[in-house]
Amino acid sequence: MNDDTCIAWRSLRSPLGPLRLRADALGLVEVAFTDGDDASSPPPAASCARSTAFLDLAERELAAYFTGTLERFTVPLAARGTPFQRAVWRALEAIPFGQRLAYRDIARTLGRTGAERAVGAANGRNPIAIIVPCHRVVGANGALTGYAGGLDRKRWLLAHEARVAAVSFTLQSPARP
Repeated sequence: MNDDTCIAWRSLRSPLGPLRLRADALGLVEVAFTDGDDASSPPPAASCARSTAFLDLAERELAAYFTGTLERFTVPLAARGTPFQRAVWRALEAIPFGQRLAYRDIARTLGRTGAERAVGAANGRNPIAIIVPCHRVVGANGALTGYAGGLDRKRWLLAHEARVAAVSFTLQSPARP
């Protein structure tokens, strides 16, 4: 197997439970909640050096995200999906840390007014949880709607980002005399 076809993976502990990370030679292809159904990660094949480097970076960045020291991920992504799904996922990546948008906002961003359900379906098929922040998408009335990792995880992620953003804002605000 050469590095062009190698998919390396590993399990990672997180405050939200176990995650499975998978990467190929182009970038990260999956971050998924596993609820402990994965065995430990296999040793990487010698030919998977590039894939493993993406996993290493994703692991470091996720650790920094969970400790509140990272707000924007840089790990290269290689999610597989339809052109529409990939466009939705790119729009999700543009949602600022600590912010929320409605499905209709994403549809408008894509020039697809009225495509809220299609956006919701693409959002639900996002293979790269947390890093592609589908948890930042809410209903039109601001209500939390479905999340592949479960609504408790979505609540946790949104609350975590709100706490980090509040601390970041406080640290960046000018001191009062």
